[in-house]
Amino acid sequence: MPRRHLPIPLMPNRGLLVATILLLSQPVYAETLRCQVTYGGETRELEAHPVSSPYSVPVQAVGSYFLFRMVFQKEPADLAAIRLYVFADRSTGPVPIQQATHPYPPPSHAGATYGFTGLNRVYEPIRDGELQYWCALSSARGLRQ
Repeated sequence: MPRRHLPIPLMPNRGLLVATILLLSQPVYAETLRCQVTYGGETRELEAHPVSSPYSVPVQAVGSYFLFRMVFQKEPADLAAIRLYVFADRSTGPVPIQQATHPYPPPSHAGATYGFTGLNRVYEPIRDGELQYWCALSSARGLRQ
């Protein structure tokens, strides 16, 4: 019996193939933690995505004195929380000056001006400067206060 050869399928456009691979390799986050941080008259929005381990989350410098860390952990359920840390960046190393833990998912504060955290104010113990921040979760449906 003679062997039949099946036709070779057409190769897709190389650019389309590369674009598809890049799109599929991007992480997808349903929720993002967003914090508005104000220091020295400048407001920045910092973002954090869910992590499986809090130990790999870096700090972010805010001005020349503060370090801000956002840990957004959804799993395992017994450890699910949003933890926010503010450190003083001292010459001897970072010194924690505030730590806040919020449940995940946070209670709904629909219409709240300052998200689920409320407005927080943290003061420099030496220079007398002030850092303000508040945080909310955003999802595909928009900002969840």
